[in-house]
Amino acid sequence: MSTFIDQVLRRIVLPVAAILVLMIGLGLLLTHVLPHTWPFTVEDGVNRYLESHRTGTGVRVSVFLSGIGNTSSVIAVTALMAAVLRLTLHRWREAAFLCLSVTAQAVVFFFTTLAIDRPRPDVHRLDPSPPTSSFPSGHTSASFALYVGLAVVFAMLARPDWLKALCWLLVLVPITVAAARLYRGMHHPSDVLSAFLNASLCLVVMARGVLAPREPWRITRGRTVMSHSGRAAG
Repeated sequence: MSTFIDQVLRRIVLPVAAILVLMIGLGLLLTHVLPHTWPFTVEDGVNRYLESHRTGTGVRVSVFLSGIGNTSSVIAVTALMAAVLRLTLHRWREAAFLCLSVTAQAVVFFFTTLAIDRPRPDVHRLDPSPPTSSFPSGHTSASFALYVGLAVVFAMLARPDWLKALCWLLVLVPITVAAARLYRGMHHPSDVLSAFLNASLCLVVMARGVLAPREPWRITRGRTVMSHSGRAAG
């Protein structure tokens, strides 16, 4: 058990803590050191440009796209896909990878918003402003971790090369979510770019720690143990 806990701390907990420190440092740099330097000086212009070019159709589409990244949608899709992977396909590693990636980015996002109190864009916002900071974008980070995580998993499981390539189309989902959040005036461009960074790093950590560890984890008689040989015990 102590070996397992050591592995979890070294491969998952400490790297996620490092991501949190990085995100807080980036947020402090953005809000206290670089707010009046290029390229951040153009962000207000981008926000106002998007506000002035809203259309009825664009607003309706952005409602749907933004909703893909909200908390309830992400939790529902994550739970459903994890259940399919674990119960139907018997893929516990992939299910754990997906759940841990989404959870890790949420932890980093939450504590970063507590440390970085960045105001939302000074434009007419189409959604009620949540109590969390504008930095980073929670919708973008959550949808990136979920749908890019799914792309990784599906590409691993798919057999024909053309099907593997199709799996990566899921990357477009968080990109459209990010665009919708900008369009609706809820975030600055640097908020969504930072969200991409947060989720990407969390995915890398979980891929290294869960999908491809040096000493594979496996399930034996209902509990998780370490296999030093890399082969299932008889």
